[in-house]
Amino acid sequence: MTVIAFPWARRRVPAALGVCLFSLAAFWSAQRAAQVSMIDLMVYRAEGATVRAGGDLYALRTTTAQLPTTYPPFAALLFTPLTLLDGAGLRTLATAGNLALLVAFVRLSLRLVGHTRADTVWWVTAAAVWCEPVWTTLRYGQVNLVLAVLVLWDLTRRRGDRLAGLGIGLAAAVKLTPALFAVFLLATGVLAHRAGGRGAPWLRHARGAAIAFAGATLLAAAVLPYDSWRFWSRMVFRAGRVGHAEDTANQALRGVLARALHLPEPGAAWVVPAVLVGAAGLAAAVAAELRGRRAWAVLGCAVTALLVSPVSWSHHWVWCVPLVLLLAARGHRAGAAAASLVFCSYGLWWVPHGDGRPELRQGAAELLLSGLYAAAGCAFLLCLARAAFRPSQTSRTA
Repeated sequence: MTVIAFPWARRRVPAALGVCLFSLAAFWSAQRAAQVSMIDLMVYRAEGATVRAGGDLYALRTTTAQLPTTYPPFAALLFTPLTLLDGAGLRTLATAGNLALLVAFVRLSLRLVGHTRADTVWWVTAAAVWCEPVWTTLRYGQVNLVLAVLVLWDLTRRRGDRLAGLGIGLAAAVKLTPALFAVFLLATGVLAHRAGGRGAPWLRHARGAAIAFAGATLLAAAVLPYDSWRFWSRMVFRAGRVGHAEDTANQALRGVLARALHLPEPGAAWVVPAVLVGAAGLAAAVAAELRGRRAWAVLGCAVTALLVSPVSWSHHWVWCVPLVLLLAARGHRAGAAAASLVFCSYGLWWVPHGDGRPELRQGAAELLLSGLYAAAGCAFLLCLARAAFRPSQTSRTA
């Protein structure tokens, strides 16, 4: 059979790549014009310097904002090479690295939703770099794209791969939130085993994640025994060290409730909804996975983790990229458009925020704007429930 290659088809990838490179260059110029401080990157560098100097990691206060160490000790070990560069060189390297990670994240996201056209990677990257979570991730020099790539790399590999669980385990050792993916795999494996004895792949995957997490954590404990003891016995329970719960940037349920109730700490008013949303979201994700709808399951787990975490800053929501792609790929075009508007509008920053804690005095319209990501996450979980519990189709998987 003769395959006809149309000229326009041959030009798709170079054209998309050119637009992407132009978009990334414009983004880099905009970041430089804004004179971004990459303040979180400077915190990571200070953590690495503290490890090298043998200092007290969780007594650290650094930058003009006097920010503390909030991640597990294993993360600080990984940050030690950052001390080898000066501030300017480190910012340049971090920006270039995050842009490369964005390309990898988009490619893995498209693989997750079953889209294979090569030029789409470049078109999506060109647009995604401007959405608020990605912009803010690069602005602060955050690690969100590293963790998301690790998780997606793990969950899009061939089932039964000998490295299964490595990405999730390492991501959870750096930051605890991705550990929910291991819980999701474990719950899926247990239910599948009880239903018919076919839960072994998920259980092996969960075991691999647990081993990787334990290995990284024990390595940190061997190198940093005092800091490890302090973190796991005390600091891990102090969510307030990260920042004020009501901050506009906090798009977790706890942040939304703190603003809605005008309370700096919502307490039990947050715990009960978080448990309910966590259980419902995890159950829907497991149901989707058991019906062969992997993309819905993975993103349901990601959104659930973001909602129930005590703090989910707006830049943690880089998972909006595969979320929009999934909705578009499954024919939910209105939902994809609405989600794109939410995450590209920067609407949560239209409300008073900053000094004086004005978030505790928000009115109805301001509360709506400052809770956009959490609202979008809850709406996605409703879509997930519908996808997870409708009759499965043998001709397709999600």
